[in-house]
Amino acid sequence: METYYGRLTGGYRVLDALATLSFDFPPRARFFREQLEQFLLLARDRDFDPLTVRGSYAGAMGAPQFMPSTYRRYGLDATVNGRIDLWTDWPDVFASVGYFLREHGWVAGRAVLRDASVRTGAAPEPPPAVLGPPTTLAALRAAGVRVSDAPDAAGRVWLIGAEQPAGVEWRVGFGNFYAITRYNHSPLYAMAVHDLAVALRRRIGAGGASPEPGR
Repeated sequence: METYYGRLTGGYRVLDALATLSFDFPPRARFFREQLEQFLLLARDRDFDPLTVRGSYAGAMGAPQFMPSTYRRYGLDATVNGRIDLWTDWPDVFASVGYFLREHGWVAGRAVLRDASVRTGAAPEPPPAVLGPPTTLAALRAAGVRVSDAPDAAGRVWLIGAEQPAGVEWRVGFGNFYAITRYNHSPLYAMAVHDLAVALRRRIGAGGASPEPGR
């Protein structure tokens, strides 16, 4: 999703991007100075030339577009070849993203999203562009929200809306959905990731079994 399957990983020299944002972008200077430091440490630890690495205009790198601190913290050498390559080594990419999601609350086999119908007047118009405060299934039901195939979940949930040609389409996100938003905070992005994953599982199958919707 971030890079069109690794095709577009960015053409900016990461060192230049981070240095520019560190010293010429006061609103987030502290964050980018920390990332600049992490990038130089990453170059030292991984033994690569910091002058040759290219990424996004904000210094994100590789197929998953990890910032330097994320690369250092969550990058994994899945192929056990002595280096962590998040540009072309797809086992490393998948393992690193999976590790990131797990450390941010992803639990295998649990629900991600479910379709919902909302009683008129029970939801904000237009739907918020950011993930709002959490609630519970019980509170949603009391407010007139019906959740399709709702799992037995007592934890936090989020009511999410997406503008469609025919109107707003409502869904309820669970803990695994929240974990995706730690990777990218946009709920629309997280929904796209989920829907793509469901489509891929339907295309390739899941060990011969039909994938459960929302998983």
